[in-house]
Amino acid sequence: MDDPQTHSTVSILHNAVIVTMDPDSRVFLNGAIVIEQDSITAVGQSSAILRHFSAPAHRVFDLNGQIVLPGFINTHVHTSQQLARGIADDVDLMTWLHDRIWPYESNMTEEDSYISTLLCGIELIHSGVTCFAEAGGQHVSGMARAVELLGLRACLAESIMDSGDGLPTTWANRSTDDCIESQKELYKKHHNTGDGRIRVWLGIRQIMNATDGLLLATRDIAKELKTGIHMHVAEIAYENQFVTDTRKVDHGTVTHLEQIEFLQKNLLAAHTVWVNASEIDCLSRAEVKVSHCPAAAMRMLGFAPIREMIDAGICVSLGTDGAPSNNRMSIVDEMYLASLINKGREVYTNGNTDPTVLPSETVLKMATINGAKSVLWDNEIGSLEIGKKADLVVINPSSWTMIPLHDCISSLVYSMRTENTVSVMCNGKWIMQDNKILNVDEENVISMAKQASAEILKRAGINIPSRMNFV
Repeated sequence: MDDPQTHSTVSILHNAVIVTMDPDSRVFLNGAIVIEQDSITAVGQSSAILRHFSAPAHRVFDLNGQIVLPGFINTHVHTSQQLARGIADDVDLMTWLHDRIWPYESNMTEEDSYISTLLCGIELIHSGVTCFAEAGGQHVSGMARAVELLGLRACLAESIMDSGDGLPTTWANRSTDDCIESQKELYKKHHNTGDGRIRVWLGIRQIMNATDGLLLATRDIAKELKTGIHMHVAEIAYENQFVTDTRKVDHGTVTHLEQIEFLQKNLLAAHTVWVNASEIDCLSRAEVKVSHCPAAAMRMLGFAPIREMIDAGICVSLGTDGAPSNNRMSIVDEMYLASLINKGREVYTNGNTDPTVLPSETVLKMATINGAKSVLWDNEIGSLEIGKKADLVVINPSSWTMIPLHDCISSLVYSMRTENTVSVMCNGKWIMQDNKILNVDEENVISMAKQASAEILKRAGINIPSRMNFV
């Protein structure tokens, strides 16, 4: 990229395919976008933009036919689990949770969370993500420090639990009041920091670790603070049985949450695999948002009824989940999987093939504007429109992975790889340029991550048995 005037506050990206994801789904085949400070001030044809914005002091980037998209939004990721990649592969859910993940998380320090979030953030940026919704960890302050340094945008949440079996000693017997006060303090400390890029949400880990008192208090405080709630909902079949047995309802999690009036439009429900038609209707009426994590779902959860949710008008977005659930933190991979898995589900459930299920344009919306709606930020991000924040990703399609380019929308979903992402801008500032992360030293972060990960496993007493005869 040419950058003749680095001191100018106006940047012009031109000679590009601009995929706006605006309400009219406009695509400028030879387009340009103008950015002033942190916001978009013009989008249109290159010729018209260059005629109008001709001042020599502007920073001008000739993209040579590359594709510009809104930055991708990952609506469900555990950044504090990045150092646990590979510690819980090919094991059942209870082993995964009780013997690996909870011991790992409960032995993390704030510095560990900072390093883990840095490592995760690097991978997110390389896949074109500019904003993510943290699913919940124990050290939000460490996360916030990393997000501020990386230059990303994020909705951060603490992982909150006030009940449940098998919790680590340090988490057990935490009171509902303590859970709420902790989150209020985090909101006060970190909300709207990092030049407005960081928001603090309230977190509920899952219904099996939450009393109704915690659920209702969380709902009320979120309304008071005008923020969102992030919660794993109807994740596994056992969860519905647990709720049926303990809450005395007909079906499970969503039914109970509807009955206690917890379902609200500021709720981001992660996974939401085990729901019936009546519960899908409840989610739709309440305007609950759903984060679909196809790779993690295929690993241990099952087929989420995504087509039915979309048909019901539910806003469905995409997430990767954490590294122990999905070793790849690439939203690019999730787009590819989302379309294929949901096409395959039609064969499995109905016995009929339907290639039109989740077409490429729908999947691209899930990763962009639907993601923005899910994190309650669509007034500023999710599409390339005048007045919105300059969060964008530059894709180079001229590689063996994407050429020939007959249909750019289809190719972005079905052919693109993480390697095609070359530059990423968030809040008007480049955070990756020509494949180089700008705000942190990747090699240094990798070195810190190796050391921190080994120390956590040692403290936690986690031993990963070998299934191969290594010599």
